Amino acid sequence: MSDIHLTNSDSRSQAMQLAWKDGLPYSSEFQDVYFSSDNGLLETEYVFLQGNDLQRRWQQPDLTHFTIIETGFGTGLNFLCAAQLWLAYAPQHATLHFVSVEKYPLSLADLRAALALWPQLAAFSATMLHQYNALVHKQTINLYEQRVQLTLHIGDATEQLTRIPNIADAWFLDGFAPAKNPDMWQHALFREMAAHAHHDTTFATFTSAGDVRRGLIAAGFHVSKRPGFGKKREMLCGSFSGKMIGTPHD
Repeated sequence: MSDIHLTNSDSRSQAMQLAWKDGLPYSSEFQDVYFSSDNGLLETEYVFLQGNDLQRRWQQPDLTHFTIIETGFGTGLNFLCAAQLWLAYAPQHATLHFVSVEKYPLSLADLRAALALWPQLAAFSATMLHQYNALVHKQTINLYEQRVQLTLHIGDATEQLTRIPNIADAWFLDGFAPAKNPDMWQHALFREMAAHAHHDTTFATFTSAGDVRRGLIAAGFHVSKRPGFGKKREMLCGSFSGKMIGTPHD
């Protein structure tokens, strides 16, 4: 069964109809690609995994659990890359909880087609795809011999975050570009990120847009710029300072 009938979602959410452009999955709704045309897998590794310094952090022998919260599940590529890294480097007894929000989830058929672009992830994606419909309907599934837990909340990102009890150790601030999807990249979202953070929480995002940088700073994050991936000149990453400073300004 590949059709998605949403039951755990905001009533305004619906399955996204996937399009293709130049051989890449493309959103007609947002007029944007799901991942970099330079190499989506390498972009995920560079922006989100390296941007949050996950490999080093996950090799701590006393690590027992780690939580990532992501805005924009999309094709699931970020999740699969994170799970692969976790299984390679985290202690055997530790558990990764990956929490994602998605307003327009893909159908199983579209998700399978998109992930077929990455045969090197086939062993990981097959396991996730097998339980994808259960994920959409039940929100949480356990994967990879119970070492990884995946939760998907369907609906508007900011609205869903108000209902999520989890505290992030790392944020994957993803989604379609701010210019394409301005409704998501709002100060309310950054405040919710702060509400789901502790002093050592980190974040990374592919964009370096000024409004995003200022919004994150106002929400209490230390923000740094680093060279972007591929054609992107810069990206943002940083950590939570614990001090929200209020309304951003120019």
